[in-house]
Amino acid sequence: MAAHPAVLFDVDGTLVDTNYLHVHAWLRAFADEDLSVPAWRVHRCIGMDGTSLIHDLCPDASDETGQRLRQLHSRYYRQSAGLMQPLPGARDLLHGVADLGLQVVLATSAPEDELELTRQVLDCDDVVSAVTMSGDVDTAKPEPDIIKVALDKAGVVPAQAVFVGDAVWDAVACARAGVTSVGLLTGGVGGDELRAAGMAEVYEDPGALLADLRDSAIGALLG
Repeated sequence: MAAHPAVLFDVDGTLVDTNYLHVHAWLRAFADEDLSVPAWRVHRCIGMDGTSLIHDLCPDASDETGQRLRQLHSRYYRQSAGLMQPLPGARDLLHGVADLGLQVVLATSAPEDELELTRQVLDCDDVVSAVTMSGDVDTAKPEPDIIKVALDKAGVVPAQAVFVGDAVWDAVACARAGVTSVGLLTGGVGGDELRAAGMAEVYEDPGALLADLRDSAIGALLG
């Protein structure tokens, strides 16, 4: 039997309110390495692969420094676990998508330990049919690899999927993979910028997307 169409969800900043926790963790990591990076520049790179983020913000950092920065970021991010919350309507959106008979796929490049934290916060594993994580690819967004892995795990082709994310990097990765993307403002990026990057639609938060679900790009998957 053919697989049901799938909705691929980014997690950080899309379903769970973690983007600014990531910013803070990166700032602490950079400070530990005596690197001065403005918070706004860090925020602009959230959603990007960690190695790419470091290269963009500190192009002269050595591989050894980059490895320490990633380890420090992970440590400081885990320390903020008590502050993590689902974004408004996130749980209901996942259940609403599943109720339509569509697959719910968590298409993230987060490390396994960080993903475990956000999955516990979401508490929606009962409706999730597939999950990706950092170990599935060598390079994450804005490269399309993680999107392609998510499609493979769901058993669908690009035309049978819609991606929901919050970052320009999500839109770029989806365009490269040939997947329609829908944007949420919950990552702190403006709607005009998300549309310019390729998002087909933009909603305020998961709850707003849920309210318009059947008329959205996701509803179009129903045929």
